[in-house]
Amino acid sequence: MKKRQIINSAGDFVLIQDSDYKLFDKLNVVTKLKPNKKDIEELKFGWVVCKYVKSNAIVFTKNYQLLGSGMGQTSRIDAVNFGAEKAKNMGFDLKGSYLASDAFFPFKDSIVSVSKFKIKAIIQPGGSIRDNEVIEEANKKNIPMVFTGIRHFNH
Repeated sequence: MKKRQIINSAGDFVLIQDSDYKLFDKLNVVTKLKPNKKDIEELKFGWVVCKYVKSNAIVFTKNYQLLGSGMGQTSRIDAVNFGAEKAKNMGFDLKGSYLASDAFFPFKDSIVSVSKFKIKAIIQPGGSIRDNEVIEEANKKNIPMVFTGIRHFNH
């Protein structure tokens, strides 16, 4: 497929991005605890939903349903907290849900935060200089995590 560019302007500034056609080449399980087949399918669903949410997006999904999303925040932890709060306000229980993030987690704080919801697994691109800390925290919390290698940061 031929690459297209998306051009957005804001005042005197212009942002040029390549269109985002790819979901992933391969899913890479990076934690000791491996997701099962159903988990992988649920994570793929969350990944597709997350791809179409504006930048700094996180989504909570369960049973192929969006429960809550956080986007446009300047920090990943704020996006996580906002998405969780939206789910709570709609009466959704995040226990057993899946978390997808359009960009890497720069710190382990998001993993610490979502662990209290007893989520099933996380999908994210990976690529942070602190990936090892984030993976270590997921291992401590017994949350399977999958890296896609593709960032969907949609401005």
